[in-house]
Amino acid sequence: MLEFAPSNTSDRKTLFIEVILPLAIAKNYTYRVPFEMNDAVAIGKRVVVQFGKSKLYTAIVAAIGTQAPEKYEAKYILEVLDEQPIVTPYQLQLWQWIAEYYMCNVGEVMNAALPAALKLASETKIVLNKDFLIDRATLHDKEFLIAEALDLQPELTVSDIAKLLGQKTVMPILKGMFEKNIINISEEVSDRYKPRKRTFITLNPVYHNQDNLRELFSILERAPKQADALLTYMKLARHQKAVSKNDIAEESGAGPAVIKALIEKEIFFAEEKSVSRLHYEQENDTGIFDLSELQQNALNDIQRQFEDKDTVLLYGVTSSGKTQIYVRLIEEMINSGRQVLYLLPEIALTTHIIERLRAYFGSNIGVYHSKFNDNERAEVWQKVLNGDYRVILGARSSVFLPFDDLGLIIVDEEHETSYKQFDPAPRYNARDVAIYLSAMYKGKVLLGSATPSFESYFNARVHKYGLTELVQRYGGVELPDIEVVSIAEETKQKTIQSHFTGVLMKDMRQAIENKEQVILFQNRRGYAPLLMCRTCAHTPKCINCDVSLTYHKSSGKLHCHYCGYKEDSPSICPACGSTHLEYKGFGTEKIEDDLSLLLPDARLARMDMDTTRSRNALQNILNNLEEKKIDILVGTQMVAKGLDFADVTVIGIINADSLLKFPDYRANERSYQLLSQVSGRAGRRGKRGKVVIQTYDTGHRVLRQVIENNYHDLYFTEMEERRSFKYPPYYRIINLDIKHKDPDALYNQSIYLANELRKQFGDRVIGPEAPLVSRIRNYYIKTIMLKFEKDGISINKAKAVIRDVIMQFQTTKLSKGGIVQPDVDPY
Repeated sequence: MLEFAPSNTSDRKTLFIEVILPLAIAKNYTYRVPFEMNDAVAIGKRVVVQFGKSKLYTAIVAAIGTQAPEKYEAKYILEVLDEQPIVTPYQLQLWQWIAEYYMCNVGEVMNAALPAALKLASETKIVLNKDFLIDRATLHDKEFLIAEALDLQPELTVSDIAKLLGQKTVMPILKGMFEKNIINISEEVSDRYKPRKRTFITLNPVYHNQDNLRELFSILERAPKQADALLTYMKLARHQKAVSKNDIAEESGAGPAVIKALIEKEIFFAEEKSVSRLHYEQENDTGIFDLSELQQNALNDIQRQFEDKDTVLLYGVTSSGKTQIYVRLIEEMINSGRQVLYLLPEIALTTHIIERLRAYFGSNIGVYHSKFNDNERAEVWQKVLNGDYRVILGARSSVFLPFDDLGLIIVDEEHETSYKQFDPAPRYNARDVAIYLSAMYKGKVLLGSATPSFESYFNARVHKYGLTELVQRYGGVELPDIEVVSIAEETKQKTIQSHFTGVLMKDMRQAIENKEQVILFQNRRGYAPLLMCRTCAHTPKCINCDVSLTYHKSSGKLHCHYCGYKEDSPSICPACGSTHLEYKGFGTEKIEDDLSLLLPDARLARMDMDTTRSRNALQNILNNLEEKKIDILVGTQMVAKGLDFADVTVIGIINADSLLKFPDYRANERSYQLLSQVSGRAGRRGKRGKVVIQTYDTGHRVLRQVIENNYHDLYFTEMEERRSFKYPPYYRIINLDIKHKDPDALYNQSIYLANELRKQFGDRVIGPEAPLVSRIRNYYIKTIMLKFEKDGISINKAKAVIRDVIMQFQTTKLSKGGIVQPDVDPY
């Protein structure tokens, strides 16, 4: 490691800098600084370097010194990109901790942490920003040339642009074009997140004068539809703070041309605003509310516990008003001049919280997640760096932002698996990173959930965390009535229709008759999970992965949900030539299809990965649900997260067995969480909801615990098993996934690694075993599991030994073609 030295030296001293490259390499590289750049380099700034024979990368300066590397000759850096550091010392410390804790390289952490606009490389693809109107007359010659080239060829790499301009370093020019919003990274554009927009109408202030208004109505006598629209606006404006174009159109029956004419005459002024996708109560618009007695007691308890605990768990049943407690804590933190990070598992499904917080805190709040395009993410990064935002609302990646003085981190729905990054490295859990991040700033962490993870609840019970409980719904609303219905019994009595029991059909019909809404949950997308030949039992499988293909009726193809492979659905069995092919099982697409026949008058929609891929698809579904254009919404796990609608009174869980029978030590915990969260979507606004759980195993313990809302019984029962079988939170788990395209080579590699690890750790090593899906994207997989007790062994020393074993393995001929991926705390 280089010695740290001040960067503002102006003499002819030869400086060397250690840089972090956005690559999976074991060590940082050292580069030499040209004399004329001595004053420009500083820790946390970006520099352009050549790595390998010809590739250019944007790297981050991690250390500065005067010592040349001993093993190789240092190349010169080519450019310093920043006037001020864009990465803080706290961030560098966090990156290093993540790399060590999660057993990856710091370059992989950098790659995950920085928005793409801040880490340009030779092969980065550049496109024009189509949402930005460019005045080309204002561009410099080189910028103009790049823009013209992108007109002719929509996508260029940084290397292409370097050739076009005839110079090696083009990063500063591209940086300037990013800052002017002229260009984007192509990978980010296709998946861009769009806020919901709505046009709001206001009356020209001239017509607030009664005489002018009377005169206006006399003029509009010749245009009765316009007069009706104006009257409708005035009526609506008396009862609501904001009147939208849609409100006027629906109430008066006026077409778009009528309202457009009033706007053109400057009688109406129109303004497009971003609005919430989801329902929330009108009084929240003002940012003024009173906590209930229970909420106030919980808030006081949290504040008291923060005096001697850095982390507190808020365990509150669904719809108990946790968000309002968060708001009070955020207000407190802002008043003390510190920053707040509010983490959410699914940004796209919880946009109402963004609007709610913006109502309270206005421009003080920023939003950050991967669905924003690259320019937007880079802009938020810069604003956090400058201290422009006091509150950041974001998904897991927002833990990487350059905070200045972070006083509080709220982790909402802390039990959610979405906080865990599975691929690629770093395979971090944002909840756990948040706790380390907060400790660096001497801040506090509040974990919130209606169904806490066992690890967090365990930590609260052993007094590592504080614990506050909210056991009643806000406003005294009752928890939903839950009924478990036997699929086997109804099949026997012939009262089941397709996949819907008589009980669920009756409740759905009643809800639709009452102009209420229904959500149906099925934890599998597609039409049918299996296509099988009745003659020979052949099942089509993916050519790249060890999974059966799922039939999707919308495309008429068989899909692999792991690698994206598709093929036409056969009409003849490719194995025996039989025409007797049938579909087995059912997914959300089949549920929707069957419902359209059983309830032909019901307005249906489906919310899963297939229906929400396009840019505004999710927004449109949620808008339609809010505006009561949907009677029944069919969905996967997406429907369990963040939906908050006044008129959803019936929840149907089509087949609970697929959750309860999953071969995983967390199956019961996850089943309880998911069933409770889905159930919690019902009856959130004064009406008691109804939940129908369809299952073959009506006596399953977890179902009883869900009905009784008995989290504690679940916790104590499961913890006994975990203690007996050496699972978290009593033990730590590290998985090693070994991958290879040749199954025989994989077998030899995994056996070798397991034996080497057993020499060090004995029976703490389990495997190698094939996971549930043992081949993905043509790579065969074996997993070695290591279990470490929490007392009596240093986990850091154990990780160091594992690293040494992997490194020693990678120096052998046996390792050729193999990939070893450590995953710390894998579940």
